[in-house]
Amino acid sequence: MLRIYRPRVMAIARRYVSQTAQTSNAMVADTTDPMMNPMQPKLSSHSQLPPSSVAYLKTLSRAEVFSLGMIGLATTSKPVLNLVIKLFPYVPMPLIKMFVSRLYCGGDNINEVKTFGEKLQKRGISNMMLSLTIEDSEGTKNIDINYIVEETIKSVHGVLKPNLVNQLEKCGNDAKKINEIAPGYIALKPSALVSNPHDVLMNFNNPDPHWVAQREKLIDNCSRIAQEIYDLNNDLLKKYPSRTAPFCVATIDAEKYDLQNSGVYELQRILFQKFNKLSSPMVSVIGTWQLYLVDSAAQLAREHARAMKEGYKLGVKLVRGAYIHSETKRDSIIFKTKEGTDENYDAVMTTVIQDLLKNGTKSYYGHLVVASHNYGSQMLATKILKDAPENVGKANIVLGQLLGMSDNVTHDLITKHGAKNIIKYVPWGPPLETKDYLLRRLQENGDAVKSDNGFPLVKAVIKSLFSRA
Repeated sequence: MLRIYRPRVMAIARRYVSQTAQTSNAMVADTTDPMMNPMQPKLSSHSQLPPSSVAYLKTLSRAEVFSLGMIGLATTSKPVLNLVIKLFPYVPMPLIKMFVSRLYCGGDNINEVKTFGEKLQKRGISNMMLSLTIEDSEGTKNIDINYIVEETIKSVHGVLKPNLVNQLEKCGNDAKKINEIAPGYIALKPSALVSNPHDVLMNFNNPDPHWVAQREKLIDNCSRIAQEIYDLNNDLLKKYPSRTAPFCVATIDAEKYDLQNSGVYELQRILFQKFNKLSSPMVSVIGTWQLYLVDSAAQLAREHARAMKEGYKLGVKLVRGAYIHSETKRDSIIFKTKEGTDENYDAVMTTVIQDLLKNGTKSYYGHLVVASHNYGSQMLATKILKDAPENVGKANIVLGQLLGMSDNVTHDLITKHGAKNIIKYVPWGPPLETKDYLLRRLQENGDAVKSDNGFPLVKAVIKSLFSRA
């Protein structure tokens, strides 16, 4: 069956991708992964326009549509967006909550987030990647690390578990339906889980006893959360033995390039080795790769080869990247064009999907989250998965976007393409901290926000309001 199926996958990929020698060389540099070769299809066709927002807007309340209209006005041009960014820190919190937070955040506390998860289910989004938005990447805040760890663990049992179990109980013994429900995820920011995180990550391999002790604190805090998830996966598997995807997953979020290379990649690897052993029935931890980085494909290939050699599974979340404006070395470490990033993203994504579909439980990639707002990339993944047989690999491939961004894409994938394996990245927590998160999104994704909103969103808002009359 695999010999019949693989050409079908490649045919789909070729309809959406084309090759360039430059990206081929970037993909294969320094890699021993046989799946990453210069004959691999590369560039997704990103010429197709994203779906109109009108259909999605009709599913929202008038208040939510009005808020989106305000966001559209704020992103109509680069000067307007820059002005909004400058004024944003001074906007009173009640106004932020009224016009912004309800679109981009899941709530202030666990009860609010649980209720929000139920709301997402009604939109066809079965699960969430929760992110408690308290972090300190520059080490300038005096944050309570233990509080973050405890609140994160509470969110696993108070939000993700009931959100998932309530859906599983409606499936009966139908294995297909049980595996169509996406896992729940917890996003772990290394910069929120240790004091003075910048220096700790930069000195992650420093043999000095002081840095060794700080490194162990970070590993221990991540492990406490991952252990809760690992135990929950094993407990729920006893009740739902036909489940082949994880029930919950700990996700190590990406940091800036220097921190990523100095410490985060190794932190991920340590957690993979501990919680994604080959003897484990499912993956409990995934890491993040930012594919706007020129060396990202080769780095992932090396990690894959190492996992095969040492006997554990990776877990993979693929993003384009969130630090393009703040990376000091961006001219040398990030693809110089959007097309280069698109090619890299689609090539790596296709490689991982094909490996999971072909090898199933024997795939060392273990689990994949296609985290992208790009319609071309999401459609490429959806087309491949639509023609794939129901198997372990397919159950371990999930599509995701940030809450409040590309909601038109999410709606289109669910309503027109029958996608069920979809999650939203949902930040939550104290209002002041979520305000910082929203500001960072404006700063780091200003160009993406502008292209996703602006005048097209304003027009769609007006159109949807008139269509309700």
